[in-house]
Amino acid sequence: MKSLSIRGTLASLSLSMLLASLGTSIANVGLPALAEAFTASFQAVQWVVLAYLLSITALIVSVGRLGDLMGRRRLLLIGIVVFTVASLLCALAPGLWLLIAARALQGVGAATMMALTLALVSGAVPKEKTGSAMGVLGTMSALGTCLGPTLGGVLIAQVGWQGIFLLSVPLGVLAFGLAWRFLPVDHHEITSTRPDFDALGTLVLILTLLAYTLAMTLGRDSFGPLKTALLLVAVIGLVLFVFVEQTAASPLLNLTMLGNPLLSAGFAMSTLVTTVVMATLVVGPFYLSGALGLKAASVGLVMSAGPLVAALAGMPAGRLVDRLGAQRSGALGLITMLTGACILALMPMSVGVLGYLAPLMVLTAGYALFQAANNTAVMLQIEAQQRGVVSGLLGLSRNLGLITGASVMGAVFAFGTASEDILQAQPEAIAQGMRLTFAVAAGLILLALMLGAVSKIVSRRLIAPC
Repeated sequence: MKSLSIRGTLASLSLSMLLASLGTSIANVGLPALAEAFTASFQAVQWVVLAYLLSITALIVSVGRLGDLMGRRRLLLIGIVVFTVASLLCALAPGLWLLIAARALQGVGAATMMALTLALVSGAVPKEKTGSAMGVLGTMSALGTCLGPTLGGVLIAQVGWQGIFLLSVPLGVLAFGLAWRFLPVDHHEITSTRPDFDALGTLVLILTLLAYTLAMTLGRDSFGPLKTALLLVAVIGLVLFVFVEQTAASPLLNLTMLGNPLLSAGFAMSTLVTTVVMATLVVGPFYLSGALGLKAASVGLVMSAGPLVAALAGMPAGRLVDRLGAQRSGALGLITMLTGACILALMPMSVGVLGYLAPLMVLTAGYALFQAANNTAVMLQIEAQQRGVVSGLLGLSRNLGLITGASVMGAVFAFGTASEDILQAQPEAIAQGMRLTFAVAAGLILLALMLGAVSKIVSRRLIAPC
């Protein structure tokens, strides 16, 4: 019975992770159809994706903390309901801005599901099987990314744009049923000393993250007054957040927790590594089409290899983490990523598609191993009552890496091509931009390796007897 309960728990959490991931990838392919249906510009329909991303990034830490306070099972069930209802509202939206509002609400549900799945799985499986469980969740996240474009294309062709949102309704109902049936009931003692929710800290953090996300996603090709103002707001907000948390009776984020070198390094490495992963998504289409001359269908096929490898490698990576240990597995994953990035940085254009595809698969497999190892290492460092907020911080670190990577690595690529318009750049210029981007990516991975090594040394010194 216990084994059945663990399998049911994993199934419910995996489906929740799949839905949140699918919510991002499936909408991207629908942007042209939405622009046509609502007679809107591409800049306007982009907010269908941005609204979802903004909600997740701004709220993921806060809902994780709220789960610690009010019960993670209860909040996850609420999150699944919000996501499912919002999906239906998206499909029924009569206008673009109502669709965008519904997508923002859907992002609230997705933030809840993403923040609490890692927290719940950490308490549901034995410690020696945590790596395998993290591998399963990593597989489902990658599977959502991989399946989104294909499913979205089929549904738009057969049903219309509404189909990409209607798909989540029955899946959401199934996720709710599995979670209700298999997730253990929350056991929270109601006492007069139960900590309050840090409303002020939450508000400051949300506004800070919104400002940073907007700065990174709006006007990626220019550094104008709006981006400068948003980044300034984000910096001021961060300083204010630290002050609020230091003076709060029950802070949203206990800053002393970041004094654990393994924990803080885990968040930093996650951000660096996902910045590199985003580089593959930003640079790949331009290199494959502009330098190698592939058609759109072939570009999509090659680009799908990365998420497919991550999906296939997730569960074996989790088992390897259980066998080797989280820290050694994480280092091995980073070394594998570094190998792939270095090959891409040195690859001559004459090698062709295989010269891009093979190292991309190596890099992605390394990422799957690192992610399973890092999630395991971080979640095993904390006390049970902190799992929600720490799980949210892990999710935030990944999102910040993806957001930063899209902007910064895109700028590096544009600089490397030495062209005012990338679409008009010569093939060799695009190849040069690709090589520079992955040289920078290799540097970021090397920095992550150094952070991991230093944090391990510092941690040993802190626990060593005087």
